[in-house]
Amino acid sequence: MTINGRTKGLLLAALFCAWTVAGAQSGPTMNSYSAGAGGTGPSAADSTASLQQAVSQNPFLGSAPPGPAQPGEMSLSLMDAINLGLKYNLGILMSDQATEAVRGARIRALSRLLPQISAGASESSEQVNLKALGFPNFPGVPPIIGPFGVFDVRGYLDQPILDLKDLHQEKAESENLKAAQYTYQNARDLVVLVSANLYLQAIAGSSRVSAAQAELDTAQAVYDRAADMKKAGMVPGIDVLRSQVELQAQKQRLIYLKNQFETEKLALARGIGLPVAQKFRLTDPVPYTPPPPISLDQAVARALATRADYKSLQATVRAAESLKKAARSERLPSLNFHADYGDIGPAPGNSHGTFTVAASVNVPIFQGGKVRGDEMQADALLKQRQSQLDDMKNNIEYQVRTAILNLKSSEDQVHVAQSTKALADEQLKQARDRFAAGVVNSLEVVQAQEAVASADENYISSLYSYNVAKASLARAMGLADVTFRQMMGGSK
Repeated sequence: MTINGRTKGLLLAALFCAWTVAGAQSGPTMNSYSAGAGGTGPSAADSTASLQQAVSQNPFLGSAPPGPAQPGEMSLSLMDAINLGLKYNLGILMSDQATEAVRGARIRALSRLLPQISAGASESSEQVNLKALGFPNFPGVPPIIGPFGVFDVRGYLDQPILDLKDLHQEKAESENLKAAQYTYQNARDLVVLVSANLYLQAIAGSSRVSAAQAELDTAQAVYDRAADMKKAGMVPGIDVLRSQVELQAQKQRLIYLKNQFETEKLALARGIGLPVAQKFRLTDPVPYTPPPPISLDQAVARALATRADYKSLQATVRAAESLKKAARSERLPSLNFHADYGDIGPAPGNSHGTFTVAASVNVPIFQGGKVRGDEMQADALLKQRQSQLDDMKNNIEYQVRTAILNLKSSEDQVHVAQSTKALADEQLKQARDRFAAGVVNSLEVVQAQEAVASADENYISSLYSYNVAKASLARAMGLADVTFRQMMGGSK
């Protein structure tokens, strides 16, 4: 029974994109596995707890449905699931909003380089005490002047002419915006991976239900045959009892797998933006199809050319370089222009135009070590991001190599599982014939039935692992949406 196999798949997808949510620059690679009889893995309780933790911490496993469930049952293909995920997956929605926040920061940095224009108007009544201002009594001049009115309406213009610090900071924010846009594209690649994995899990669950139903029908036929043979005095009661135990076990297995399949459909709906109450049926059986041939060197070269996370980190390196230049520019003078024009007088109808035009130079002389501290911080940030970029380049090649190895291994497993399944079916056929002929007892039939169940599970798990390996390779190579379609043979 295979809660481990189902849970591993979702955990692998969650772990593959968790580093993006945490803001890291590298992450684990999706590995293939076999989740059949004899497989190893965590206990059901541990796997479920880990799965729940991954779902609660990873927005790529959630979504924001656009509306309530629609009446009736909708058809859902693999590419439909991916397209829905690209619209409504929570991870991609959050990435889009993060990009908007960075775009706002870039506009704010740009505003410091553009003219600042403002206007104002004031009207006041004043009375001045000349003695309070230090003026002695003048003959014929009263010590108290006023009250008198002052009306002023004026426009102001401030324009930085040369400020290298703000210029480099704007360049840094522009690179950060590019990085955010690449991060959004990377989020799309991760959504393709997660949506495909969830759909493939549900397809595997459907296949398990179909296989379990067939095995239950076989167990029922064997039990009926054993009961008839016992009535005829051809076999002892233990043969009927064995057959009945196997029949009950298959019933229990079918109940469990049906529940598991419905749970997998709920997880799929949760991840791609369907209301969890929406009824739908899966239309793509996702059979075995060989991937298009591609060499390791071609895959690595394509990944380095198209991986959005790699391009995003390259942009952050350029942003750090601009921030370092901005820190150095704090030592340099800045030149600013100021102008204003307006009307001033005792009243609005009794005023005259005045203006001011000025240019100012600000020369830093001593800032208490601030510039040195900013340079040290900027240099440390640049070195950190450059190290991350070097690590990511190496990690991308590692991910591509691992994905290709997993794809080849899982493809071989599919071929072996297909052969094993055919042999197990033939073994069961011969065992049933031998039992009907009275050559053997029901033990051989029960053992053959278990062999068929194990072979079915291994084939379903290996086919699921093979298709997940395709999605993993598509993600590792970049442009996952297009690449995965090619991997699946242009599946619609």
